[in-house]
Amino acid sequence: MLLVPTDHVTKEEASLDSTFTWINDPVLDEEAKVHPSSSSQDHCANIIGGKESVPHSRPFMALIEGDFICGGTLIKPNWVLTAAHCNLGKNPTVTLGAHSLKKAEPSKQTLAVAKQIRHPCFDPETKENDLMLLQLNKAAKINNEVSPVKLGQSFDDLKAGTACLVTGWGVVANRQRKPADALREVNVTIIDRGICNNKQHYNFHPVVTKNMICAGSKKGGKDACTGDSGGPLICNGQQRGIVSFGKHLECGNSHFPGVYTRLTKKFLVWIKKTIGSDL
Repeated sequence: MLLVPTDHVTKEEASLDSTFTWINDPVLDEEAKVHPSSSSQDHCANIIGGKESVPHSRPFMALIEGDFICGGTLIKPNWVLTAAHCNLGKNPTVTLGAHSLKKAEPSKQTLAVAKQIRHPCFDPETKENDLMLLQLNKAAKINNEVSPVKLGQSFDDLKAGTACLVTGWGVVANRQRKPADALREVNVTIIDRGICNNKQHYNFHPVVTKNMICAGSKKGGKDACTGDSGGPLICNGQQRGIVSFGKHLECGNSHFPGVYTRLTKKFLVWIKKTIGSDL
């Protein structure tokens, strides 16, 4: 998923967020302003190697549109969880109950964002604490197509080999600029953090910390990509992570698996304190 400036491309292209890199380095001449951060080594996310989701089978999914597009999850009728690195601008909207980006769907609810609350310790350089809460201007109507996600209440580190699911509207190929029209999903597998940090993988640039989860496929070809930022990592029916970063133009590369913010106990405490209620 690449960040695309709104003054050069269509709304759909502009809406792509940068999950696997937040940088200002040029990718192609036409994409020279694609990324909002600092290092040319990391990038953002879209679903690679997956399939179209069954319409409305993921009722917790939130489509976030501002300066760029991100994914997110509804955690309360008036709160959405996403990634802190998503650059949404001043007046973003959240659409719930969506399957298609373009088609009119009676299930869609589009709500304004009243507040954007980044985690106070978010660090765009180390990519630590990459989570953000969006308070909606009013509560969503909960129904079969729109309902909150179940956040993980177990805080043990996910074991390597655990099967998980990632969903999003991100790009489906590394050099593609337009987001997928329909919600897509892919199965990924948890990868040991030590492997992700070794010389054959990220080599500690950046460090994949205990607050992060590494997931992908040993053979490659399954990953989040540009535009999937902020979306959920679902394991055993619960959200355990948030799409955070990867390697620029290397979505699906087995040497650079997707990295996710891990929903640790301290993050759940911060979420509950911020929204003022239990989950």
